[in-house]
Amino acid sequence: MKKLIANREIDVNEEGYLIDFSQWNREIGEGIASNCDIEMTDKHWEVIEYLQDKHLKEEALSIRGIKKSGVINIKEFYALFPKGPLKTSTLIAGIPKPKSCI
Repeated sequence: MKKLIANREIDVNEEGYLIDFSQWNREIGEGIASNCDIEMTDKHWEVIEYLQDKHLKEEALSIRGIKKSGVINIKEFYALFPKGPLKTSTLIAGIPKPKSCI
C-alpha cells in the first residue's frame, strides 16, 4: 500500500515498514520519526546509519547486537526510541522489521 511521507508516496507494508529501501532518504526518515513523535538528533542518525549498514550486509539485528555494537548502550537506545527501540529505529531506517521483534 502507499503512504504519504514527507510529501512523497512511499510503498509500505501493513505495519508501515518500507517495502523498497531505495525509496528511503533522510527526509523520509525524518517524516517517519515525526510520526513516531521522535525528534532526530545526531545520535539518532548514528544509530540509523549503523542499522542500515547491518541491513545492507544482511546481518541480523537484535537488541543484544545493538548492545555489543559500541554505537550505543541499551539505556540510551531505549531513551532515544522509547516505544520499542529496535522496532521504531528500523522503521525510521527504512529497513524490514527484525525477526526478533514481535
